[in-house]
Amino acid sequence: MPQQTKQQKPQNGGQENPKRKITPKQIAALVCVVLLVGMYIGAFVVACLDLGDSGRLFAGCLVATIGMPILLWLLIWSLDLMKKSSLGSDDSENASHSP
Repeated sequence: MPQQTKQQKPQNGGQENPKRKITPKQIAALVCVVLLVGMYIGAFVVACLDLGDSGRLFAGCLVATIGMPILLWLLIWSLDLMKKSSLGSDDSENASHSP
């Protein structure tokens, strides 16, 4: 009969990743999701109460559903490019000044 080994539990209270770092990209994505959900809720309330122009608000929600994630991606992409170019220029300056 094969011998069964018991799996040892992690010593940090059963959590495998005690503290996970939240990145700025995750924060930006969460803000985008919150804005979209808030807009959907607002459009739903306006449509239910028939306050007028609910069709335009719904069209705006559709445009924002496509546009906001694309704009967020472009913003994050451009910030990454600027970050990489600034790191590259710092490295080239340090290399040119070294003896």
